Amino acid sequence: MNQSERPAPTSAELLLIGGRAGVGKSTVGWEVSARLRTANVPHAVLFDGEVIGAIQFSEETDPEFRHAGIDIFLTAKRHGQGLGTDAVRTLARWLIHERGHHRLTIDPAADNTAAIRSYRKAGFKPVGIMRAYGRDYRTGGWADGLLMDLLADELA
Repeated sequence: MNQSERPAPTSAELLLIGGRAGVGKSTVGWEVSARLRTANVPHAVLFDGEVIGAIQFSEETDPEFRHAGIDIFLTAKRHGQGLGTDAVRTLARWLIHERGHHRLTIDPAADNTAAIRSYRKAGFKPVGIMRAYGRDYRTGGWADGLLMDLLADELA
């Protein structure tokens, strides 16, 4: 079963647990665990029993502006394997189907081309540059961010 055929997670709690169901990047079988319920708290991303990163979401609950945001990081040795895309896609599906969000955002550093490519694969689209948005850990200066969003019917 590929990612687009997989039913939306039905749990109301969040912990991403993955394992290879076959061969190829599109066969990661992510599940949403029944252990955590809290926004703005990092949740472990597990793959084949190994913690490979963290993912979290935030929610704007004002009905006039309701939406959710996603943040993720993966350990460097797991970059380029499609795991981040699959984890973001799984969380996005859960936020849309279980939490009722119609719009999601994600905001990578504007120069993080790998992350931007990954988020595009999940269906996110660039909205615009946020100037001097966050600290650049390498220089200590300010770095631009790219605001990206996804509408529920655009989920890849």
